[in-house]
Amino acid sequence: MTPDLLKDLNIAASEGVLALGGLALLMVGAFVGEKSARLVSILAVAVLIAAAAVAATGPLGVAFNGAYVADPLSIYAKVAIYIASAVAVVLGGGWMQREKIARFEYPVLIVLAAVGMGMMVSSGDLISLYVGVELHSLALYVLAAYHRDDLKASEAGLKYFVLGALSSGLLLYGASLIYGFTGSMRFDEIAAYATANPGVGLVFGLVFLICGLAFKVSAAPFHMWTPDVYEGAPTPVVAFFTTAPKMAAMVLFARALSEGFMEAHAQWAQVLILISLASFVVGAWGGLAQKDIQRLLAYSSIANIGYAILGIAAGTEAGLQAMIVFMTLYMIDTMGFFAILLSLSRNGRPIRTIADLAGLKNDRPVTAIAITVLSLSVLGMPPLSGFWGKYYVFGAAASAGYWMVAAAGLVASVVAAFYYLRIIKLVWFDAAPEGVARTDRAPVESQWIGWACAAFAFPLVIVGLTWLEPATRIAASGFGAG
Repeated sequence: MTPDLLKDLNIAASEGVLALGGLALLMVGAFVGEKSARLVSILAVAVLIAAAAVAATGPLGVAFNGAYVADPLSIYAKVAIYIASAVAVVLGGGWMQREKIARFEYPVLIVLAAVGMGMMVSSGDLISLYVGVELHSLALYVLAAYHRDDLKASEAGLKYFVLGALSSGLLLYGASLIYGFTGSMRFDEIAAYATANPGVGLVFGLVFLICGLAFKVSAAPFHMWTPDVYEGAPTPVVAFFTTAPKMAAMVLFARALSEGFMEAHAQWAQVLILISLASFVVGAWGGLAQKDIQRLLAYSSIANIGYAILGIAAGTEAGLQAMIVFMTLYMIDTMGFFAILLSLSRNGRPIRTIADLAGLKNDRPVTAIAITVLSLSVLGMPPLSGFWGKYYVFGAAASAGYWMVAAAGLVASVVAAFYYLRIIKLVWFDAAPEGVARTDRAPVESQWIGWACAAFAFPLVIVGLTWLEPATRIAASGFGAG
């Protein structure tokens, strides 16, 4: 190996750990057989934590001729993504054993998806952007249909795959237009060309690129796959979908626009604001009529992605920091919500509808408190963690001159509060229907993860912000300084 190649591999060591680890886990599963699911899950968690440690302690720099960037933002995002992926493996392992569908492929697919997400947050050109997006997307398509004997899961996987192919086409068409007009794939060279030669063709390519990326984060009006996939996919898979891939896609969104097209901010900010407003409307109003909890959380994720996009639309360092803070706190709240959901069942049947939560305070008082705290946090009630995420995002948008959009976000938050308050009302004030069995004994791993996330939402977030704020500020200020 040449010294330059060794240096590049050293900079991209975290992805190397995941890729080699994923292949090794696949071999273990193939040779040991179906009984290896628990062993492979434990090893997958170890690999993901090791990759997070390697990313956190690895060197900064640019590798592979500018295709890969290791800067403070990518390092922060990778640590958050890999830890969230490890938690998803823990939640999924226990749940799938109880549902009699545990197989070693689940943790392997999450590890392989993490490779793609690492590539996404470190993309330095359009080629690595597309490779990262597709590498993680292919694993997600399979995960959506993981419960292959369930018709809804198969339908979810098929819908996700077909619509994902459409979004990939939009992404590639936008990338081809950008390359055709600029003659380069690298974000820094695209930025230099766009500064000297702004044109309509380049803006068209940028719009197609934004549309493709908006699908990946399930922002309206590119959200059509989200409710059906969230409803049909296994619950731990949906917990994974709403956390790590969302963080990776939002960081990629910020990197592609800020590094490649900062001079065209006035143009792409208008598109992002329209997407953000559409997400507010679809997420807040669409969730009002939902009865299935996972489908409700799908609409909640659409609205919350709209809030996060506001931070990118601001086009400032404060806006970028706000987006990172918001996504970090949102990941913790959502993972906690799904952990609580995974811990609830009656007669071996998972609780899926909002009505099933009636009278939960009688069976599981601590869990009832946890789900109340998480619901209030996601709706943005001060001083819980969700409030601080929205405080940063709306503040950055208002400082950038988009105070009317921030006001629209506040209105959407008030509307969305209805379905979170309905959950709290059912848990505390409604009695369980006569003849309904008590909830089953809670699985240890999901119950404690849910409680821990609720404890972070409040009161630990007050302490957590003392390290989260400076960490995100360093990540935002070091953006592109690999």
